Amino acid sequence: MLLIGLAGHALTARERDLLAHAACAGVTLFSRNFASRAQVTELAQAIREAAPRPLLVCVDQEGGRVQRFREGYSALPALHGFEALYRRDPDAALALAREHAWLMASELRASGIDLSFAPVVDLARGNRAIGDRAFAADPAVVAAFARSYVAGMHEAGMAATLKHFPGHGSVQEDTHFDAAIDPRSLEELRAHDLVPFAAGIAAGADAVMMAHVVYPQVAPQPAGCAPRWINGVLRGELGFRGVVFSDDLGMAAADAVGDLPARIHAHLDAGCDVVLVCQPQQAEAALAALEGRRSNTLALTALIGRGALGWDGLLAQARRDEAQARLRALQTPALETGVLSGAVHSGDVA
Repeated sequence: MLLIGLAGHALTARERDLLAHAACAGVTLFSRNFASRAQVTELAQAIREAAPRPLLVCVDQEGGRVQRFREGYSALPALHGFEALYRRDPDAALALAREHAWLMASELRASGIDLSFAPVVDLARGNRAIGDRAFAADPAVVAAFARSYVAGMHEAGMAATLKHFPGHGSVQEDTHFDAAIDPRSLEELRAHDLVPFAAGIAAGADAVMMAHVVYPQVAPQPAGCAPRWINGVLRGELGFRGVVFSDDLGMAAADAVGDLPARIHAHLDAGCDVVLVCQPQQAEAALAALEGRRSNTLALTALIGRGALGWDGLLAQARRDEAQARLRALQTPALETGVLSGAVHSGDVA
């Protein structure tokens, strides 16, 4: 199955045809697809109406510099901002991370979006692409945040996606632009980078997104097209039973696998359930490459969003106002004054 990218703010006739293709699982939206809250809600509805089966509508709404929808949505701090609070008050930090997750997911569900590819559970160890998108450098701390974040997303009716397996934070290269090689052994990775993934899976994470990083002591291929990583470690050792996504196959680090059809088949053959081809101009060729290949659509039904209130219902919730206030304090000197020290409102499930 394939998640494709769209060109603009509304579907073209050709994009409607592509969405009806049997191998299309849905779309990943970007800033180029966003003009307003009302517009993106209409776009999500149009996507659903383009096929007779459920389609996933996805986005990266992590917070910080990776927040595709901004005007009309809460300003979400980057995940790394929670680490300083954690050093002073772990319980308050974990509760606030849960609110971050609930707020992010609730706003997207109110707009008809099924899935934000979150949380990042890579370690904050200097990777240029990850940076402040990661909670912390300490695996145990990131594991604790992973559990809280998964819980918050689930409260909002959204599935959680851990990324980027088996860990992208400990190499320097940005796989959007460069190949990345992590020379460590599987034993070293088990002791560090895999710890948050194991915690998130135990907490009920519904999906995992693979890294385009090569770990030559474990497998010669990038992790997303390495059966050893997907079937051996992720599904076998960690017992993961959810959906496995590739990262975007348009990224430079995926080039080593071959041309676009080769990349698609390599990832699917290795055990990915869904591959991402986010450049709109590649969508038609990508779907053509899947002609005749059987697709497993049943696994995706668990990722369809649940229980959205709509914007009127969400705006009426006190929990949203409280979460916004505490998250604003995370980025201001109010952090030192006890604004965040009160119990975080658990609220109703959205």
